[in-house]
Amino acid sequence: MPDLTLDAQPYPYRFDPAHSALLVIDMQRDFIESGGFGESLGNDVSRLAAIVPTVRRVLDAARAAGLCVIHTREAHRPDLSDCPPAKRVRGDAALRIGDSGPMGRILVAGEAGNQIVPACAPLVDETVIDKPGKGAFYNTPLMALLAARRISHLLVVGVTTEVCVQSTLREANDRGFECLLIEDATESYFPAFKQATLDMIRAQGAIVGWTAHAEPVIAALAADVQPKPDHA
Repeated sequence: MPDLTLDAQPYPYRFDPAHSALLVIDMQRDFIESGGFGESLGNDVSRLAAIVPTVRRVLDAARAAGLCVIHTREAHRPDLSDCPPAKRVRGDAALRIGDSGPMGRILVAGEAGNQIVPACAPLVDETVIDKPGKGAFYNTPLMALLAARRISHLLVVGVTTEVCVQSTLREANDRGFECLLIEDATESYFPAFKQATLDMIRAQGAIVGWTAHAEPVIAALAADVQPKPDHA
């Protein structure tokens, strides 16, 4: 299968769908839905909710093109044995990891708020990785999974741009993956933080990776699954 090329910053991004994966970062109810943990901290979750249709469109395109699709959730064991004390006590929040929040215990695996929003729900054959840190590679099987599938390129969507998304991109870059962040399929509670992250990722000739809008990504994937001309 030939490489696909799409318009991106700082220059065109090339990838082979057979060796590429879509990584969907932390599209969880507690971060995105009204009444969840994010809103309880005073954040405007409508910013994150607004990208859900775009993430779904990218998901649909990736699935149609046969890409490997991997979802992540920031999640801890119920006994919090995988949550460092420094992470739990950080900040001055009324609710901390493990406390009972509007949708169950905060960032605890299996709780209602820890689930992925229905519009972006994983299919039965898609991998879901629960990660105890911000980055998706820390203390997870992600690297082994990608290596087993000979993945070299990652298309990345999800939330939040400057925290779990950026942490994952930097981890992936250090491990040799060529990464593309889809700009309108990622979001932050703080617009300036998102813009700064985009600028940092693509600075100095894609020092961490590339960025592009969803449309060229969807178009490239769709073109790849069009019926091939009959030359017989």
